[in-house]
Amino acid sequence: MRTTTPLIPLDRREGTPLHRQIYRGLREAILSGRLASGCSVPSTRALAAELGLSRNTVQAAYDQLVAEGYLEGRVGAGTRVALALSAKLLGARRERPVRSGPGGTAPSASRRGASLSDAGAPGEQDIPTARAFRPGLPAIDAFPFGIWARYVARRVRDAGRLHAGYGDPAGEPALREAIAAHLRATRGLRCEALHVIVTESTQHTLDLVARVVLDEGDDLWFEDPGYPRARAAFAAAGVRPVAVPVDAEGIEVAQGRRRAPHARGVYVTPSHQYPTGGALGLARRLELLAWAREAGAWVVEDDYDSEFRFAGHPLAALQGLDDDGRVLYLGTFSKVMYPSLRVAYLVAPSSLAAALARARSATARGCAAPIQAALADFMRDGAFAAHVRRMRALYAERRGVLLEELHERLAGALEPQASDTGLHVAALLTPELDDRAVSRRAAELGVDAPALSAYRLERRGRGGLVLGFAGSTAAEIREGVRSLGKAVASLTGGGSKR
Repeated sequence: MRTTTPLIPLDRREGTPLHRQIYRGLREAILSGRLASGCSVPSTRALAAELGLSRNTVQAAYDQLVAEGYLEGRVGAGTRVALALSAKLLGARRERPVRSGPGGTAPSASRRGASLSDAGAPGEQDIPTARAFRPGLPAIDAFPFGIWARYVARRVRDAGRLHAGYGDPAGEPALREAIAAHLRATRGLRCEALHVIVTESTQHTLDLVARVVLDEGDDLWFEDPGYPRARAAFAAAGVRPVAVPVDAEGIEVAQGRRRAPHARGVYVTPSHQYPTGGALGLARRLELLAWAREAGAWVVEDDYDSEFRFAGHPLAALQGLDDDGRVLYLGTFSKVMYPSLRVAYLVAPSSLAAALARARSATARGCAAPIQAALADFMRDGAFAAHVRRMRALYAERRGVLLEELHERLAGALEPQASDTGLHVAALLTPELDDRAVSRRAAELGVDAPALSAYRLERRGRGGLVLGFAGSTAAEIREGVRSLGKAVASLTGGGSKR
């Protein structure tokens, strides 16, 4: 089935690159139904000629649309709108305005959340000793502390005049503006500064979300395997995590419907599933949002390390597809900069932003204004973006060393799972090996390689290891793989068996 080229408005005076404008125009045409599932789209050569652009510009837009699941290409058959995007999925959101606030459909805060909100005013541990493969640890050795110190010093000097008070409970206004601008440009979020709430950590954010939007006893879909600290935060607030299996396309929405049809929310890591490393496919994203709308549920999107994608551009966030104000988006600077910075953030729907800000005021008065102001300067001046670019190149190199070493030394025992994003690799062990036993033996040899089964609520599937590579040099990675080889060898000659 063929179709005419949809209107793609291009504005060369706009700051947005032309390939992003093409991406945006085609994406909206697909989501609105103007380009139906299965429709062929023009070749890159034809569209480039029609728009008067280079073919590389159009190719970059097509590559991103293919990566995110909007388009699919087959040899000899050209490029078309993905068949998985059924009319039912697209029709459920077509031409539906964003609705939130008093006149919209988004529900209000939970009973406990309302209580915390009324009480307030409007408005990982220390850096560990370096050990190979510790997940979640960035390249602290490569952070530009000298440059960062100058930003901090300037704001600390101004503290007496500008930042000596408690500060805004929702965070320094300049930083909230900088975060919103960054997320709009790089992650496709629909947000303004008033939707951003700055917190001390992802754990702090999760606790705030659990207390404000959920009630004790509520069911929450939780990825299985999934992030144990997030599970602990919700459980501590009296929420009941319900295990929902994860496959190659991410969380299995159909399984969630069967296991907990009346759940009040779901916690997901759609851009880089933790810990397996996969990405939530577009059809599954739309299916998840459709369920949330039908069930009146919240979607907690943890986007913990997706700045680091090694093939193409970072995938757009789930929040950018949300027309109903149901996605709460979590991010952190711990993985991008360094953990002890203690700055994270939450992007809240309009219907919840004020309640969450007041609740934060009730539990944590004010903010570290000089540090947050320095971070805002760091972002506005382009130093943050430059650091991310350097780290993306460094992490790609370190990831390559890890995969090469695993292939050379442990090809028969460990099978790395495909992933183009993030700071760790999940690798499956052969069925006869107990991943917890391998992890314990590796720890004795000085290597942190958590067992994949430790992330599961239900014990099923093959065991494996979660291997962080960002915080280790190439030499440390090679030595770590040698130690892993020794750990595996010590258990394959009649040792622990699954």
